[in-house]
Amino acid sequence: MKKLFGFATVAAFAAFSVAAEELADTPRWYVSPGVGMMFFEGNQTVDDPLNLVLRLGYDWTEHVSLELEGSDALNATANGHHGYKRNRHGWGYGYDLDGRRRNAYGYHKIKAQNIWGVGLDALFHLDRYNRFDPYLSLGWGYYHAEDRIFCEGGMYNVTGPRVGIGAFYHLTDNLALRADAKANVAIDETWETMYTADLGLAYYFGGSSNGKGSKGATKVGDSVAVVPVSAPAVADDKNKDSDGDGLTDAEEAKLGTDPYKKDTDGDGVTDYDEAKVYKTDPLNPDSDFDGLSDGEEIFNHKTNPVERDTDKGGVSDGHEVLIDRTNPLDPADDLMLFELNDVQFDYDTTIIKQKYFEELDQVARVLVRNPNATAVVEGHADRRTRSNQKYNQDLSERRAKAVVNYLVGRGVKAEKVTSKGYGFARPKVQPDLVNGNPENRRVEIYIRGAGTNADKAKYTK
Repeated sequence: MKKLFGFATVAAFAAFSVAAEELADTPRWYVSPGVGMMFFEGNQTVDDPLNLVLRLGYDWTEHVSLELEGSDALNATANGHHGYKRNRHGWGYGYDLDGRRRNAYGYHKIKAQNIWGVGLDALFHLDRYNRFDPYLSLGWGYYHAEDRIFCEGGMYNVTGPRVGIGAFYHLTDNLALRADAKANVAIDETWETMYTADLGLAYYFGGSSNGKGSKGATKVGDSVAVVPVSAPAVADDKNKDSDGDGLTDAEEAKLGTDPYKKDTDGDGVTDYDEAKVYKTDPLNPDSDFDGLSDGEEIFNHKTNPVERDTDKGGVSDGHEVLIDRTNPLDPADDLMLFELNDVQFDYDTTIIKQKYFEELDQVARVLVRNPNATAVVEGHADRRTRSNQKYNQDLSERRAKAVVNYLVGRGVKAEKVTSKGYGFARPKVQPDLVNGNPENRRVEIYIRGAGTNADKAKYTK
């Protein structure tokens, strides 16, 4: 038991030391305690004991985690089986005249004892970004006992490879339930196998505890930003308005805004105006996720801050202003947009499924029939709890290029089509860091020089 506590101290110290480190954008380190059982093949000299487990893990990539494990099987009691003794003929059963078991070192009476172990495993997640997160594991383990209980009573310790299965069930961004089962193979002449199974928890350092992900906003080129909110001061006067924005401190407490800051999300609109006048989100600087802050829409461009496409021309206000340089209040100058929400790639793939070919063929017809038309293919990814920014940036670029290659294969000249990946920097809707939002995992094709969205019907065949 002391060894387990020692490991726990080291693991906790390491975990908390890295918890303060500013990781790329998501929590990667976690600690996972558990309780279960250790099961033997049946020819050992002890019964199957209770097993305590503590793991320190690190999410190395999107789908691979590394774990250091310490375990302590408590009070493994003797079961009456006889072991082996070593003699000049090799291993063999040894008994005294009174029937007591003995070995090469004298009489061998198995006592109640602890069995402790350490292991290193790689976890391969099968469906990483869903609430239910199953995995396969592969690693190496070492176990030590106070007596000769392993390998039919011939060894104090064993080591060897191990394989396993398990699953996380994510309750929030930083807390998950967990089940794990492993088969441990001892490398010796008997090739004995031990099994462990346990249930436990996993705590991710730096995650959100609300189960919905961080509530913030995404500006063009930025990740979702978590807006710090100060705790409202206790006020004797229920009508007190500490920041003078028009909302009482009590009202701000209900909204979650900062009662000492007029513009909590920093979008240029006061909390009062957002909540009472424009009906925007005072905790999200870009309420409609179009790439323009609420203040920019209201005061600079006169667009609707809660409507992505104010002129209903098919292209979002932010894309018109920041990229296309068109008028977000005039639908006649919108580019032709094919928003391929149905072309949602499987996670971690760039393979275009056959059922989406018909819609992409329509895009190809537009470009082939309009010699001066050009297109930009944009790839977008969906952010989850532990999404890696660089990885998703690369993945979105590969997906956009996959669409470009398809169009070229349908007769579109390569110089007419370019690609751009945005990772998860431009979500279409609020990212759900636990369950995800497939709408954010999409491809958008903007065509210039072939008319507007009203002209798309010409190219159905």
